[in-house]
Amino acid sequence: MASDPEKLIIKADKLTKLSFTRWSADWKSATGLYEQAANGFRVAKSYEKAKEAFEKASKGQEMLSSPWDAAKHMESAATMTKELGNWKEVADLYRRASELYNECGRAQPASDALAKGARALEDGAPDVAVQLYSEACAILEEDGKEQMAFDLYRDAARVYLKLEKYEDAAGIQISLALAADKSNATHSQCKAYLSSIIVYLYAHDFKQAEKCYNDCCQVEVFLNSDQGRCAGKLLSAYAEGDVEDIKRVAQSSTVSNLDHAIIKIARKLPTGDVSALKKEAMKDDEDPLDEDDLT
Repeated sequence: MASDPEKLIIKADKLTKLSFTRWSADWKSATGLYEQAANGFRVAKSYEKAKEAFEKASKGQEMLSSPWDAAKHMESAATMTKELGNWKEVADLYRRASELYNECGRAQPASDALAKGARALEDGAPDVAVQLYSEACAILEEDGKEQMAFDLYRDAARVYLKLEKYEDAAGIQISLALAADKSNATHSQCKAYLSSIIVYLYAHDFKQAEKCYNDCCQVEVFLNSDQGRCAGKLLSAYAEGDVEDIKRVAQSSTVSNLDHAIIKIARKLPTGDVSALKKEAMKDDEDPLDEDDLT
């Protein structure tokens, strides 16, 4: 049967191999056969064979100097690999698709390919997913399209929170704030700064939250924003050890306008004993005894 994908692959392979009777490979004909075979295997849910056929079709399009079509087939190969649960290979194939889009000079599809890979890996390999999100952001930033990366930064932060990697989650929010600054998106910038502070508080790292707040306040736009005032109130409530005030600020409309993952952790504040922070603050306020002063 002509449409049998197994036979199509055999036929296509013959067209790409040189012999005494074939002195040049017929990539155009072979690639069409690989594409037919790949779709046939996909419909039959023979994912391993579909993946291999899509990879061959991708190679064929490369040989025909069509990196765009090659990238499309590489993405299809990655989709088949996801069905097989081979997470490392999923990442490799999406990265290869991204490289092929880059060869076309197309930063957006190159970034999108990595983002698709990240989403495919969020449950199976979240550590790899955040790497792909970061790589996707980097491609857009290099192309001067920082604003297109905002959602990818937020996705990365969400996965870091899921992994309980709070320092990384806070750090990616700062990266988002810097990208927003370059895009003159001051509202997104201020929201990202406040989100970073909330992440540190959720991790019960008051000192780091305070340091982050002080650093962010060097940016005038944050200092004078609703988000800046909200962060200040939150830290004051922590310093006072006032649990009710912490909860009240965490329920405020300013916090309610942040990303869902941040709202979720803010609603759980405080996560540790804050009375110790008040004692510490009172201790710092006391004048230390000067042993040399005997008057």
